[in-house]
This record gives sequence, C-alpha cells and structure tokens, in this order.
Amino acid sequence: MRVAMIGTGYVGLVSGACFADFGHEVTCVDKDSGKIAALVRGEVPIYEPGLNDLVAANTRARRLKFTNDLPAAVKAADAVFIAVGTPSRRGDGHADLSFVYDAAREIAAALDGFTVVITKSTVPVGTGDEVERIIREARPKAEFAVVSNPEFLREGAAIRDFKLPDRIVVGSGDERARAVMTELYRPLYLNHSPILFTDRRTAELIKYAANAFLATKITFINEIADLAEKVGADVQEIARGIGLDNRIGAKFLHAGPGFGGSCFPKDTMALLKTGLDHDAPLRVVEAVVAVNDARKRAMARKVAHVLGEAFGDRMPSVALLDKLVAEGALGKKSGIGFYRYLKGKREGVNPTLAALAPLDHPESRAALEAERSLMWRVGGDCALPLGALATVDGARIEMLAIVISPDGSRIARAEVVSDSPEGAAALATKELIADGAEEILEALEDEG
Repeated sequence: MRVAMIGTGYVGLVSGACFADFGHEVTCVDKDSGKIAALVRGEVPIYEPGLNDLVAANTRARRLKFTNDLPAAVKAADAVFIAVGTPSRRGDGHADLSFVYDAAREIAAALDGFTVVITKSTVPVGTGDEVERIIREARPKAEFAVVSNPEFLREGAAIRDFKLPDRIVVGSGDERARAVMTELYRPLYLNHSPILFTDRRTAELIKYAANAFLATKITFINEIADLAEKVGADVQEIARGIGLDNRIGAKFLHAGPGFGGSCFPKDTMALLKTGLDHDAPLRVVEAVVAVNDARKRAMARKVAHVLGEAFGDRMPSVALLDKLVAEGALGKKSGIGFYRYLKGKREGVNPTLAALAPLDHPESRAALEAERSLMWRVGGDCALPLGALATVDGARIEMLAIVISPDGSRIARAEVVSDSPEGAAALATKELIADGAEEILEALEDEG
C-alpha cells in the first residue's frame, strides 16, 4: 500500500521505516527542509537502536522516501498518518493540537479518491471528530475516513515494539477503513499480534489510560520506597515480591526519582484536563502527578546533599536547587545548571537564573559536552540520579560525576581532571564503574 507519514519525529520516522520494511511504499513528509535534506543524505536525526540500518535499507530499496511536498504525498496515498507533535500547551496543561489540525487542513486540500486519515499522535478524546470536521468542512465531497491508531513505542525498543506489539489498537467504525488498517498491519496480524478494533474515542482514551496506569505503578513503588527507607525494608525485594504476582507484573516497579521523559508528564496532565472538562475528575491521577513532583524534589535534595559534601560552600542551597529544577535549568542539562551557578558565584555575581552564564558561552559548551559524553557512555539521560558537574579553567576540565541508586541508598562518585571533555567523561566512567556504579546503572536502565 502507499502510505504518507506526516511528521518525521520519533513516532513518524520509526513508524514510516517499519511500514516500509513491511513492503509498503512510504513517503515521510516534514516542513523542516534541513531535516528532510539530512534524511535524504542518510542522516537520521534521532538515536534509536537499529533505526539507521532500517532507514538505509528501505531507502535503498526505494520503499522509503522523504519530501517537503505534502500535497503530492497525500494525493498518491491510500493511508495518511498524522504523526506530529502534541506538546503540553503553555498555561493550562492541555495538549496543543495546533499541529494536528494544521496537518488536517493541508491533507484535506490534497485528498484524491478514498483515503484513510490516521491519527498516530497521542491526542485527547474527541480529536478525531475535530479532524473529521475540519476535512469535511474543507472538502464536503471528499471520500475519506478518520481512524485513531495510537502508538505504544518505548524509546530504545521502538522497532521491536512496532514489529512485536502487545496489541494494535484501531479506532474506527468504517468497514473500508478497517480493511485498509488490517492490510497495513498484515505482517503482524499473520504473526498473531492482536488487532483490537474499537470506536474512535475509545482508542484515543486507551493510550492515555495506559500511560496513566504505568505512571501510577511507578509512583506507587516510589511511595513504598519512602516507607521502606523509614522502616528498614528493602524496596527492591518488595518490588520483586509483588511483581511475581501475575495480576501485577514486574514492569514499572523500579523505585527511582519519579517518571519523566516526553510522554508521561504531558499525557497525565492532558488526561487530568480532559477529566475536568467532562466533569469527571481523576483523583488517582491527580495524586500520581502531585506525588511524582514531590519525589523529584526529594531526589534533588539527595543530589544537593551529596554534591554539598564534595564541594562544600561552593554548592547551591537546596532552595536554589529546587528553583533550578522547577524552572528547567536542571534536568537533562543538570551539570551545566550547576556549572552556570558556580561560574556566577565565582565571579561575584548574584546567583540568580538571570545572572547565570549563557549556554553559548565557550566554557559552558565544553562543560556540557563533557556531561553529554559521560551520559552517553554510561547509558542514559537520567536527569537527577545521574548528575555531572564540569568546570573549565583554560584547558583543564574538572568533572564530578554522581550516580545514586533508585532508592537513594547507594552512591558512586568520580572526581577527575582532564584536558578534554571526552577524556574527562572516559575517566569518570571508569571510576564510576570501579566504585560500584555498574549495578546502579543497570537498575536505572531498567526504569526505561
């Protein structure tokens, strides 16, 4: 079948490459000319194990193409997937659906013959109805059906998740659309991957409900970890003890700093807003969000305590650390947040966010490069349990790297000096593993 994939982000690119590998003719569309040019050259803009080879193989086989020309791609397609971003809207937490609706308007103008329009992006209940209204308003006589087909891909295992899914959810009441979707996923259906056909609104809610439930499991074991720490119990053994129950399962029962990433925070907030909009408040999910925020702040205090022991009065107060976390200066760029604070303090500047060194400062770039290199080597961008602090003095780079176990009970630390970011990261990695970080890192990677 001929497929147009609108959006070449994480979901769009992985899905497009996998559909091409099934034998379909896929055209991935994006407005970013630089991204399309890079993909045409064979440069994949995201890291996902196996994705480079999958894109290269299907591009060589001419089953996978990349273009900025949306009308041409849609006109030739039997199925058009909308896989654009749906970030949290500033101010109210609702999902920002502007990219989805913009894509629907452009698709409407290009439809030619019966076409199935599929929302692959994670969208609130009722989004498919609005997409259908937009297209019908623009093209009253067009032949099309709107389907919800949510993705359930995990970063780092996305290709496997696409090709060996637990289930394929298809929301549509249109028989022609269901036949198209069955054909698209035929290789999986033949391998007995279950296709769950529902109405469109049910499919949309399944995705949010699934993510909210997983977030709840993470938050539950984190609260049990807090209690276990107080009473002298081992939360990892507790998780194993309850995870062996088939009704519960072991996945997502690893105590840690709380959930984060690109999905759970925005999806739980969007679900809460949907509940409030329909006068059905979700009290359990409300508690999950509140407890998770508190958990991250508690982990920040642990990091501050450990770093304070190493650097004494050069480290920020817990209050400032909380402010940095809350305002985004800490997180995946945690090391640079500390570095910018220290730089401001060293120069006698009031250590407020406004006074911190800009990220384009040469020393900031060197420190950030060292931190990124370390994170890549040890296996993840864990924001708080994996902290790296790099300071620069001419050609000399001093790095402090910290790894804290998921329950906060074990710490591995490395302090190194090098003349290059890569050298500092390599030395720190070696020292961390020598200090017993390997087991801690495995536990953190299990979180993903």
